Amino acid sequence: MMVEGKMNPLAKWALVLLGLLSLILNIVLIGIHSSRAPKCSRERIHPLRGRHDDRTLVFADLTREEYMKVQQYLLKQKDLAISTSQITKPSENFLFLIELSLPKKAEVLAYLDEKGTKPVREATAVVFHGAKGYIKEYVVGPLDNPAYHRDVTKERYQVDVPINARPVTIGEYVLVFRLFETEIFSKLEKLLRESFGVDKKKTLNAFEQMPRGVRSGDRKTWVSFFRDMSGMYIHPVGFEILLHHESLNMSQWRIEKLFYNGKYFDSVEELQRAYDNGSVKKIVYKESPDYGSLKPRSKPLQIGPQQFYSEGARYSVSNNHVLYLDWSFAFGLSSLTGMKVFDVRFKGERIAYELSVQEAMSVYGSVTPGMIITKFLDSSIGIGRFAHELVRGVDCPYQATYVDTYRYIDAPLPVRFRNSICIFEHNMGQPLRRHFADFFHNNFGGMANSALVFRTITAIGNYDYMWDFIFYQSGSVEVKVHATGYISSSYLLPGSKTHGHQVAENVLGNIHTHFIHFKVDLDVLGVKNVFQTKDMEYMNVSLPWMPDHYAMIPKLVEKQLKTEKVFFIFIQLHYRGFLRWSPRMFACRYKVAVTKHKDVEQTSSNLYNQNNIWTPAVDFSKYIEDNESIEDEDLVAWVTTGFLHIPHAEDIPNTVTVGNGGGVLLRPHNYFDEDPSIHSADSVYFEPGSEDSCEHNRMACLTRDTCSPNLEPFSYHGFDGVMNFNDWN
Repeated sequence: MMVEGKMNPLAKWALVLLGLLSLILNIVLIGIHSSRAPKCSRERIHPLRGRHDDRTLVFADLTREEYMKVQQYLLKQKDLAISTSQITKPSENFLFLIELSLPKKAEVLAYLDEKGTKPVREATAVVFHGAKGYIKEYVVGPLDNPAYHRDVTKERYQVDVPINARPVTIGEYVLVFRLFETEIFSKLEKLLRESFGVDKKKTLNAFEQMPRGVRSGDRKTWVSFFRDMSGMYIHPVGFEILLHHESLNMSQWRIEKLFYNGKYFDSVEELQRAYDNGSVKKIVYKESPDYGSLKPRSKPLQIGPQQFYSEGARYSVSNNHVLYLDWSFAFGLSSLTGMKVFDVRFKGERIAYELSVQEAMSVYGSVTPGMIITKFLDSSIGIGRFAHELVRGVDCPYQATYVDTYRYIDAPLPVRFRNSICIFEHNMGQPLRRHFADFFHNNFGGMANSALVFRTITAIGNYDYMWDFIFYQSGSVEVKVHATGYISSSYLLPGSKTHGHQVAENVLGNIHTHFIHFKVDLDVLGVKNVFQTKDMEYMNVSLPWMPDHYAMIPKLVEKQLKTEKVFFIFIQLHYRGFLRWSPRMFACRYKVAVTKHKDVEQTSSNLYNQNNIWTPAVDFSKYIEDNESIEDEDLVAWVTTGFLHIPHAEDIPNTVTVGNGGGVLLRPHNYFDEDPSIHSADSVYFEPGSEDSCEHNRMACLTRDTCSPNLEPFSYHGFDGVMNFNDWN
């Protein structure tokens, strides 16, 4: 039996009405989307003020293809007999580094200014000749089809570079860890288990200190051990060893000293006996809280403020060349020294040939052997070497432009580091200039401080350094560094607190000073410049209208310095001891030094200085010893900034960037007739009654132009290039 049902007329009309409403809503949404799309477009609305110039490729880092061509050429040279394996032994020949070899400055300037031919593109290759006991640097070229190599070691350093000046390679680390296993972990099983909880599941991590000894030729490294936990650097266990590894033959390496709970021992056997017979106070293992973890302690509630370009980016990146409003520059990233920019121009005029990072040095204090003489020279480890992928939305704004880099250092092949540089325009959060009314005029004039930031972040062991080159619309350039990451710590012992603060149970945060060194090769209106200082001093002046009354009035004091031996040394109290200790070669001891440009004085430090600190390949003091004239010459300023870090409880779990940084500001001084930012389209001006006019106030139009950004999907590949020793065991 079938029953025919009928729909209620009211329900029928309700469905029809619902369908119409749905159709209307879809039309409205499509209309809204289509009207917003042009405003949200990533395409630039306003044209660039300059043009990209491929001639800046003269400064470009090597491409993957160029690295491969250099490597393959060198492998064919039978007399070099080199290996590219990461586990090459110290006694063998190893191709450690390939980098761009900059042409002579005069040749580059002639080429950039269309007065000369394109310089030959060449690379520098560093080979550790373990079989012969020395290090050589070769220039290889031309890079499009390598056909020659020449030894430039003596030309660059005037001395032979001994093999023990080399940094520790992956191949050497593999042998070191193997030695630790056979000579320490297998012989001290009971001590390691009872004191540090070491078993098949738990181990200790090693962290080496530098320099490697106390005299030229030494290769004796104190190695401190830490718990295998997040932020291991703040989990010291009170156990350190002195490794003697001068010989190129591993069979001659030995453990020369051991340090356990504040006492020194001459051998593993001596420590074992003292532990067994109770003549040394034992460290008793107990679990440690995971206070070094960076996992959030609470769940996120909402995302923080974001920025986007509603009318498209006002900068452009092509190859290694950047255009931003009135600025242009070329850039590179050295495996050793890190960030560098070249041919910096404002309104088409070159103001600097090179601005670059040179060194990051840190000097520590401690009662424990691992840190008592520690002075890290990071360029000898490789500052740019550890520039991994930047995290979108954290390390840089989400919509920044990200650039990949390639590097060849202690690796069998060139390694790609995705998104390791970021470039973005950023509102600095305060006005660049402003003035509101006065007693005679009612108006407001001001301008937001939007600037271009060129950034990378390098994670060198425990510390992360954030490097910024900032280009302001006022014509200033600022080079800044901020430190974050983990503090380096030592086991808390009696007397330790004279060298820092206790930051956790049995953990001392060691006091240290950061020195950051920069190269500033200014070419202001050409290469013939002078070095002038401006200061103020007070003079006692008789008042013209009351001659018998005097007042202390500030006056301008200007001096033009004529030779290189006029330099400025840090005079703050916490630098004095360092200056008495430090060899004269340290460029970081000079606050400012100005030298005549020389192509052979390319850097202030060097790959080999850390491990041959007393007889350095690059002795910066020799740059100024000849005391050449600096009047109307091509001048280079070498500038040091720095800060003292006294670790405290808030450095747990790790150090924040706020208050831990420094930099160098290059600011025009009577170079322009007026502040160039007065011509910026970002300027705002209004008078009473015209507050809502858009004529000179884009802020008044902002609500009419708002749109939602089209964000790129989140991706991250930063772990691809992370060094992992287990891969080679």
